[in-house]
Amino acid sequence: MFTDWLIYTIFIFVIIYLVIMINYTKSLYKKEKLTVAKKDNNIDDLKILIKKYRVQLQRAIGDIDVLTDELASARNDLKNMRAKNSHQRLEIDQLTSKVRELEEKIEALI
Repeated sequence: MFTDWLIYTIFIFVIIYLVIMINYTKSLYKKEKLTVAKKDNNIDDLKILIKKYRVQLQRAIGDIDVLTDELASARNDLKNMRAKNSHQRLEIDQLTSKVRELEEKIEALI
């Protein structure tokens, strides 16, 4: 009789332990499932952000290319303007020297 009671008691404790472990495992599984769902949502959000920043980067690179082309054309224009400016300075110097010569000739004639 005592052995029967001992076996039933041990059996009940084993069943209680197994029920507790099943509930504990279920709660861990639910927590893990929620964590995985949160991670998946975060990954999806990060993918959207990456796409957004990729598009912005491509636009910025395109803008940089346009600005580089404009800078090159501005440099060429500047070089041309400097060449014209130096040419005009030479012409002005020549004209100034001719004016001086003519003034000297006029003074000599007077």
